[in-house]
Amino acid sequence: MPETILIVDDEKHTREGLMLALEETYDVYCAADAEEAFRLMESEPFDVVLTDLRMAGKSGMRVIDRAISLPNPPIVIMMTAYGNVETAVEAMKRGAFDFLTKPVNIEKLEILIRRALKSRQTEDTVKELHERLDAKFSFEGIVGNSESLRDVIDKVRLVAPTRTTVLVEGETGTGKELVAQAIHQNSNRARRPFVAVHCAALAANLLESELFGHEKGAFTGAMERRLGRFEAADGGTLFLDEIGEIDASTQVKLLRFLETRSFERLGSVKPVQVDVRLVAATNRDLDVMVREGGFREDLLYRLNVVKLRMPPLRERTDDLPVLLHHFIARFAKENGIEPIEIDPSVMTVLKRYRWPGNIRELRNFAENAVVMKRGGKLTEYDLDAKFFDHGGGGRASGGRGQEASLSGNPLSMEENEKRLLRNALVKTGGNRTQAAKLLGMSRRTLHRKLHQWPELDVCG
Repeated sequence: MPETILIVDDEKHTREGLMLALEETYDVYCAADAEEAFRLMESEPFDVVLTDLRMAGKSGMRVIDRAISLPNPPIVIMMTAYGNVETAVEAMKRGAFDFLTKPVNIEKLEILIRRALKSRQTEDTVKELHERLDAKFSFEGIVGNSESLRDVIDKVRLVAPTRTTVLVEGETGTGKELVAQAIHQNSNRARRPFVAVHCAALAANLLESELFGHEKGAFTGAMERRLGRFEAADGGTLFLDEIGEIDASTQVKLLRFLETRSFERLGSVKPVQVDVRLVAATNRDLDVMVREGGFREDLLYRLNVVKLRMPPLRERTDDLPVLLHHFIARFAKENGIEPIEIDPSVMTVLKRYRWPGNIRELRNFAENAVVMKRGGKLTEYDLDAKFFDHGGGGRASGGRGQEASLSGNPLSMEENEKRLLRNALVKTGGNRTQAAKLLGMSRRTLHRKLHQWPELDVCG
C-alpha cells in the first residue's frame, strides 16, 4: 500500500504540478488552505504533509502545529518562496522534518521524501524494539504470583530507580539475570548498555582483562589496547553472574572500583573513571566462602548493599501452572504449532517434583512437550521416569502404595497397572524384555497389555 501525502498550497498550479509529479509513487491529496488541510488530517492518516509557508488565511506554521499534535503525527516538510535561515529554524523548532525553497526541485523533493520516510521507519523500529524490551524485562515480564516472588518484585521496584549495588542470590536457573535486567530496564539507565559477564565461564587470567581491559603489551599476545566490560557498560549496568567464582586479584580490583568508581587497565597505572551500576549474582553462600577464606569480607559488604533472594521453583509451586502455560504458549508460537493441552494429573506430578534445574529446567520441559506432542494432550504417561523417582522427585519415598495415589484419590487397578507399565518402559528406555523382567511378567503378557493400551508404548 503506497504512502499518503497531503499537499497544502493556495496556488493551484503548484498543487497540481506537485500532484502530477508524485502520484505515480504515492497516494496524493491536496488542500487549498490550512482549514481544508485540518479537515483532511482529521479524517485521513497521512505519512507526509508538504505545506507552503505563506498562504491566504492561516500560515503553514499553523499546519505544522496541527499535524504535530495528531495522535500519529505525519512527517512535515515546509515549502516557501521566502526562504531564509530564520524561517527554516522556526519551522524545524515547530517539528518540521526539513525545508525546501520554491520553485521546488522535484528530484530533490523525491529524495527528501524518501529520506524522511526511511527515518520514520527507523524510528518506528527502534520504538518497537524498546517496547519489546520493556515488555520482556518489566516487572510484569517476571512470570508468577507467589508470595515469595511478589516479595522480590516489591524490592526490585524500590531499588531499580537508585544507583545502589544489588546482590542477587539463588540456585542455578531461578532467573537471577532476568531480575538484573528488570532492575536495569526500570531505572533511568534503561536506554544505556546492559552488559552481562558470566564469571564462571572465564579462566581467572582472562576474567581480569575481560572486566577491566588491557593496554598493548600488558601480557604476551596483547597486541593492542582493549577496552573491558566496565567501559562498555559506562552509563548503564554491569551484571556479574556467579560472582563467587572470581579470583583474589580480581576481587581486589572490584573492591577498589566499588570504593572509588575507577579502575586501571592491565598494564596501566592511569585510573579510568566510569559511571556503572553494578548488579552481582551468585548461587553460592558467600558468607560461608568468607569464613573459609575464599571471598573477601570487605568486598561482600560492598556488594551486599541490597540483597535479593530468588526462590527456587520448589518453593513457589503455585506458580507452576502459569509458568508452564506461559512457556507452552511461547514455544508453540515460535514453532508455528498449536499449544498442547495439559492433563490435570500432569500438574499434580510436576508439583511434587523438586525441579533441581528450576525455571530453566521447566522451560526445557515445556519446549520438549510442545515439539513432541504437537498440539496434542500431555498426560502423566508422557512424563519421564525422573518425575516419579522417589529419590530425585519431590515425593517422599513410600513404596508402590503411595505411587498409586498421586492425586490424593485412590486410582483404579487399571490406572495403577498402566502407570507401572509406563514407568517400567521409561526406565528401561523402551526395552520390552527388560521392562517385563522389572515387572515380573512374561514378555508375551507385556505385548498383550501394550496392544490393549498402545498409548503406553514409549517406542510408539
